[in-house]
Amino acid sequence: MSVTLMWEAKAAAGRAPELLAWARAQELAPAPARRETFTAPGDRVLVLTWWDAAYDAELPELPTPADDLTARPVHRWRFEPVAD
Repeated sequence: MSVTLMWEAKAAAGRAPELLAWARAQELAPAPARRETFTAPGDRVLVLTWWDAAYDAELPELPTPADDLTARPVHRWRFEPVAD
């Protein structure tokens, strides 16, 4: 089984570079099988982590950054792969 965790945050005005640096500096223990970080228009930062675990497994997730770094609450979702 595998599961993908999605973490997405919108930076506070003018703070996108700081939010990106903050997200990239967050370590997860244990480490995921794979981790990718993305940016998008609107000062959004997205982190996807892939785990060799069941959908409902307890897994480390990126924390919530300081309130002054974000424009709204962090969004988090879990996904599982679908056979093609």
